[in-house]
Amino acid sequence: MTWGSFGVVHIASLVLGIGLIIGLYFLLKRFSAKTQTIVLGILSFSGVAAILYNLLMWGSPLEYLPFHLCSLTAMVLPFAVWTRSKVLNNLLLFWGLGALLALVVNTAQANFEIFSWTFVFYFFPHLLEIGIPILMFGLRLVKRDVRCIGSTLVITLVSYTIIHFINIALNDYLLTNNILDYAGNLIQVNYMYSIKPENPVLQLFYNIIPYPYWYMFLSLPLIVVYLGCFYRKYIILWFKERKKAKKQS
Repeated sequence: MTWGSFGVVHIASLVLGIGLIIGLYFLLKRFSAKTQTIVLGILSFSGVAAILYNLLMWGSPLEYLPFHLCSLTAMVLPFAVWTRSKVLNNLLLFWGLGALLALVVNTAQANFEIFSWTFVFYFFPHLLEIGIPILMFGLRLVKRDVRCIGSTLVITLVSYTIIHFINIALNDYLLTNNILDYAGNLIQVNYMYSIKPENPVLQLFYNIIPYPYWYMFLSLPLIVVYLGCFYRKYIILWFKERKKAKKQS
């Protein structure tokens, strides 16, 4: 049975995923913050396990280096949970969106067999990459802070820029040394999709700005809207406090 894309199995898996996160919330809600942190901390290593699985399984590690947004999320997640860092958890509240999109817009993974390790190491790590940050806030292990929007945007932009230059350097190296995959095709990488789009939404951006790296900046309005939804109450309070302070002065 294959996972499919927007079919019955795919939609059922998304419903199941939501149910697992909600169930985990009500289960952990009864325990202390220390127990909650330990449980979520152990689960947070699932993404790291998935990275190792992909590096070892497919015999082409250069194509599976942990440079996609979901892989970066997987590496940061254990630190965010165990340290309960406000900056990292607020960052992952945004970065987890990449994992959510990977589960919903799964066209490249639609042929995964749902009873295979490939599916397990794809579905559950991505589910936890979005679920654990939500649980960290839902269980009040960390607080949302509107001031972290700035650090979130800066860290994301710096990471994206560094990954873009890694893409360029790796592709030059692969081309110069004529490194081929198992099918005899030249390997070229596209981490964080900075070189070219790989789904219909990104293709739309590229049609508007047909330049590698720069076309992804069209996602900024969507990022602002997404973050605004999470921090709406705090943004309103911040403006009220500023207005009050201005009147007092």
